[in-house]
Amino acid sequence: MPSLDRRRFLRDTAATTALVTAGGLAAGVATPAHAATPAAAPTPTARRKGAVSFRWWGTAGWRVDIADRTVLVDPFLSRIDTGLFTGAFKTDTKLTVRADVIDPRVDRATTVLVTHTHWDHFMDVPYIAKRTGARVFGTLTAYHLGLAYGVPSTQLSPVKGGEVLDFGDHTVEVVGSLHSRNPSYSLAFPGVRVSQPAQPATIADLPEGDTLGYLLRVDGGPSVYFTGASDVAERNLTGLSPDVAMVALQNATTTGDYLPRLLAGLDYPKVVVPVHFDNFETALQNPPPVAPNDRTRLNDMIAAVRRISPRSRVLVPEYETAYHF
Repeated sequence: MPSLDRRRFLRDTAATTALVTAGGLAAGVATPAHAATPAAAPTPTARRKGAVSFRWWGTAGWRVDIADRTVLVDPFLSRIDTGLFTGAFKTDTKLTVRADVIDPRVDRATTVLVTHTHWDHFMDVPYIAKRTGARVFGTLTAYHLGLAYGVPSTQLSPVKGGEVLDFGDHTVEVVGSLHSRNPSYSLAFPGVRVSQPAQPATIADLPEGDTLGYLLRVDGGPSVYFTGASDVAERNLTGLSPDVAMVALQNATTTGDYLPRLLAGLDYPKVVVPVHFDNFETALQNPPPVAPNDRTRLNDMIAAVRRISPRSRVLVPEYETAYHF
């Protein structure tokens, strides 16, 4: 059979024995009611190997612990109030890093993966990098913004897509991607930084700066694809075939066939985890707060995933809960 079909066959065969757990409970049992596992899902019989846990920090942020290493994806914990969810969005909102929120949660970090440099993805990264010594991977814009914050160049690694980074017990493949569009077919704070700017002061000083996705493969464990925005360059996904996909909620319908293209490009992952659906300007407390319009979009997304990829298990995460795939 063709190589892609063979990969999918082998992956699906292995995944039928995989157990998604949250704090020791099967996710199909413990997830919120709107994320209940379809009745047709197979009954797990064994766990995959690999000492790895995934904790959602809201928005597109994750903490991934792999043995004694910690990988962070878009860690945004300060959750400052910009008025975005109250209809009074202030583009001149000051960037205020909340060490009191970050420090108890970020005791260590080996690697930080940045999908793009909007404030709700990048704002806390320089503080975390300087506090932990973590190496930051992101676009050239992320590199120059890191320099602007005083992060040593030896901790900043610019990437553009196509790189496969080997960390011993896991690899990270960088994937070129796209940012979502608003109802006007545009996006907030477009642009890049091709040289070191002054240190950013407001959220408008942090542009999108191009967008990436990341595929994390853990030896003896799962392969997981992380998105940070709801658009996709599906031709860049060929052959990735992750077990799990962290999929950003679409905030407008101006991007055509987002979920069909994404799920097909990823070869219909066994587990789909919606992200970037919460009100990220509130405290990090469960249950995750969801604006009414976003609740409708989330429910529509869950229904669409089950229609497009009926074999996929949908897991709606809660904050800071350890999931094992």
